[in-house]
Amino acid sequence: MVVRLRKEDIEGPLKAEMEGLAETRVAECYQCGKCSAGCPVASEMDMLPNRVMRLAQLGQWDEVLGSKTIWICASCVTCTARCPREVDIAAVMDALRQMSLERGKANKRAREVTAFYRAFLDTVRAFGRMAEFAMVGDYKTRSGKFFADIFVAPKMLQRGKLHFLPKTIHGRKEVREIFRKCGY
Repeated sequence: MVVRLRKEDIEGPLKAEMEGLAETRVAECYQCGKCSAGCPVASEMDMLPNRVMRLAQLGQWDEVLGSKTIWICASCVTCTARCPREVDIAAVMDALRQMSLERGKANKRAREVTAFYRAFLDTVRAFGRMAEFAMVGDYKTRSGKFFADIFVAPKMLQRGKLHFLPKTIHGRKEVREIFRKCGY
């Protein structure tokens, strides 16, 4: 199969958006593979991080935004630390997740990850911090996995790891303002 590359795909608005969100240039990546070699979750990905970078360089947006890899990424920053060109690969993955959600391109196999991602952010936006019980309820509703780990909750409650009511913090208004400025 021959892939026809169009200049507007490679240098177009999606690349500019991604690089703006990530505050890094994907063109700096020269495919050494150190990011992929050091990635602790590479075995679970459908494509390695260096391939994601290459496809982003080539403007293959449907493939990149629909990949499972961007959702499997643990954001541990190992890839970024190992990059000899100082490309912030973890930030690129985060930008791609954001773009994927905004465009409705999130990989169907990543449903649980996207459900967790949204539940976590919604909880922090609402309470100014992570509220375990609210987040778990939101996650279970979004993922459809209502009873997957139902026997874990009593043990967590007993050990004081799960609270019914969220703890309040000072600065909730400031946290909401951060979310507003980010457009979330």
